[in-house]
Amino acid sequence: MKRAIIIVIDSMGIGAMPDCRDFNDIPECNTLKNVCEFNHGLKLPNMAKMGLGNIQDFEGLPKTAVPIARYGTMFEKSKGKDTTTGHWEIAGLISEKPFATFPEGFPDELIEKFIKETNCGGILANIPASGTAIIAELNDEHQRTKFPIVYTSADSVFQIAVDTDLIPLETLYDWCHIARRLLDEGNYNVSRVIARPYRVIDGKPTRISKDRRDYSMAPKHTILDDIKNKGGKVIAIGKIEDIFAKKGITHAIHTGSNKEGLELTIKAVKNELELDKIAYEDKNYGETTLIFTNLVDTDMLFGHRNDAPGYGKALEEIDRYLEIILKEVTDEDLLIITADHGCDPTVEGTDHTRETVPVLVFNKKTQGGDLGKLQGFDNVAKFIKDWIF
Repeated sequence: MKRAIIIVIDSMGIGAMPDCRDFNDIPECNTLKNVCEFNHGLKLPNMAKMGLGNIQDFEGLPKTAVPIARYGTMFEKSKGKDTTTGHWEIAGLISEKPFATFPEGFPDELIEKFIKETNCGGILANIPASGTAIIAELNDEHQRTKFPIVYTSADSVFQIAVDTDLIPLETLYDWCHIARRLLDEGNYNVSRVIARPYRVIDGKPTRISKDRRDYSMAPKHTILDDIKNKGGKVIAIGKIEDIFAKKGITHAIHTGSNKEGLELTIKAVKNELELDKIAYEDKNYGETTLIFTNLVDTDMLFGHRNDAPGYGKALEEIDRYLEIILKEVTDEDLLIITADHGCDPTVEGTDHTRETVPVLVFNKKTQGGDLGKLQGFDNVAKFIKDWIF
């Protein structure tokens, strides 16, 4: 039976959208191009042979006359530049209405309800902020008061940070569930509640990526639902489970790094995952399968932290694993590599950037070639639907 594999390289945008200024971005945003130039070229031989270098002039990525994949540029239809919007559109769901943002912090009414229902005693911050910066700034006060650090960003996110040596991880998760419910009940239209656990390591507040959790609004119908409803498997690797609020997913496993996510993806492709241990239900599933992986390090660890060297190294790591994945996929597999938005570490600011994204579509029996400019990230869902159904 046919399988589809989607690998989302989080935030690997390839150029500002025409409406980028509406999202407070500049036309010079181009995450991949600028990271390549900053690093005086990157070694991405596997993405290059798939045709990534044919899309634009990316320093270090040669063009190829015989690409092994179909390649193109996708323009976002949805009104946003965040993880949820991008992934939902990849799965076929267009968000006509942008999620709400809170540049002045969250309303007092909401915060008061949150404090009352969590019994947390109070909160710190309630402002837009860089996560690493606000945790470093307020850690001492957090240790003294035990109040959670609540903050947002240019994206539609309600983020809660605590030192898990002070506040148990499960308590943080409970507080996030409460925040999600309050936001939904109040129709605040907030995309995600994010649990941001950290610990003080060698005197420095350090976020614990593997314990991060995202609590998204539940999406309407996507290609994931189509596959699940027909008895197939939808295997979510990384934060995919959170982004889709578990909807349309049959199996899920969280990851603490890109390396772990890539190794799990390889196991999934090779049918070596112990699916019974990560299944939502004890039931028999059909052979039709979607493997959906998010590789978040490029965005979380490097894009948001203006770390262009780190971003480049992360891309090179992905490419090395891609060599294995390309060998392991079968004639019955469709492999799609894309991104969900931009997060250009070379421009001012630490927020996502409104960008187009690349798409690489590979099957061993299908000839490579130029897909051109495609309107909508939902072209990914169309490719999968045509392949599987």
